[in-house]
Amino acid sequence: MAIKVMLVEDHAIVREGLKALLASEKDIEVVGEAGSSREALQVAIRARPEVVIMDLRLPDRSGIEVTRALKEAFPDIKVVILSMYDEEELVIRALKSGATGYVLKRAGVTELLRAIRTVSSGEAYLDSAIARRVVEGLQKGISLEQRAGMGPELTPREEEILRLVAQGLTNQEIAQRLFISIKTVQAHRANLMKKLGVHDRVDLVKYALKKGLLDLEKED
Repeated sequence: MAIKVMLVEDHAIVREGLKALLASEKDIEVVGEAGSSREALQVAIRARPEVVIMDLRLPDRSGIEVTRALKEAFPDIKVVILSMYDEEELVIRALKSGATGYVLKRAGVTELLRAIRTVSSGEAYLDSAIARRVVEGLQKGISLEQRAGMGPELTPREEEILRLVAQGLTNQEIAQRLFISIKTVQAHRANLMKKLGVHDRVDLVKYALKKGLLDLEKED
């Protein structure tokens, strides 16, 4: 029985490349693909994949947010994050959101295939380079979270508003986008400023980039 895989990546050329690579594997079948978070949820409902290959950078929401949403809707689904970023903080956030695998884009095809088969069997999988750093940290008696310096935990709504603020949207535009009142947006912004210990939008942008909530290359 082939492993049913869905690809979530906003660059069509990357999706096509991944699909071509996976098509040559007899035990893997690509049953769906999506280029945005909204499309990902719609395709997942229709295709019911066993494993989702998830990019961290999507145009409407972060891959971590989408992973969380997919796991809430489909608890048995396995998500492998495919990212160019190896920051331990992002790895922690991805795993906390429900991902069971994390592979770097610079890794070879063999590593991605191993990740798909490993998570499909019910095991977790970390890219060998990341796993090595985790082991080194544990050997030194330092936890992964301590090394990453995670900072305060934000709610999904706070992350959403932080991302929109960092993109340059006004309070009114955010309120219209999220179908909430301007006062609610203002309250969330005030809470964010206090929780993060920042004082202006520039600091919010820096924090959003650090947390993987904003990709300037995709904000033009």
